[in-house]
Amino acid sequence: MKRIVLFASGSGSNVENIIRFFKDRPEITVSCVLSNKRDARVLDRCAALDVSAIYFNRHAFYHSDTVLDFLRSQKPDLIVLAGFLWKVPENLVEHFPDKIINIHPALLPKYGGKGMYGSRVHQAVKENQERETGITIHYVNEAYDEGAIIEQVRIPISPEDGVDDIARKVHELEYKHFPRVIAGLLSQD
Repeated sequence: MKRIVLFASGSGSNVENIIRFFKDRPEITVSCVLSNKRDARVLDRCAALDVSAIYFNRHAFYHSDTVLDFLRSQKPDLIVLAGFLWKVPENLVEHFPDKIINIHPALLPKYGGKGMYGSRVHQAVKENQERETGITIHYVNEAYDEGAIIEQVRIPISPEDGVDDIARKVHELEYKHFPRVIAGLLSQD
């Protein structure tokens, strides 16, 4: 059985989508979800979906081996960042090479880097009058949004689209493609 560990910081809609996608696939399981926010809505979603969820703080992530040791105990085949906003520390990247992936709500390398997430990305896309946007699923390395690209999916946008319209279109791409790409990566091993 292949094991996925998810990281999330917010509401967890992508996490829920991924959990539901793999729910009836006995060969793949979401073993747990980790969150760096004690009051993140993703923790409530996990409780409702009967999936283990754990909160950790900055010290456990950056200044000790607590999170690393926990991940080692889980033996994940893939670690998936689904709305997780902290930069992954080097010791995790080194210990799980090509096993940590992220989804970004734009076509990298555009609109990536520290502080570029959620509506900030969509606002920048709108302000720069882009004709398309999309999602980028990529491996995680030591820098924000600079890991090797696994897949990009594009969608056209019009000048009439507001930031909320752009966000909706991008979320639809995330929900449709992220679980599929995860499944594809896990089938390669």
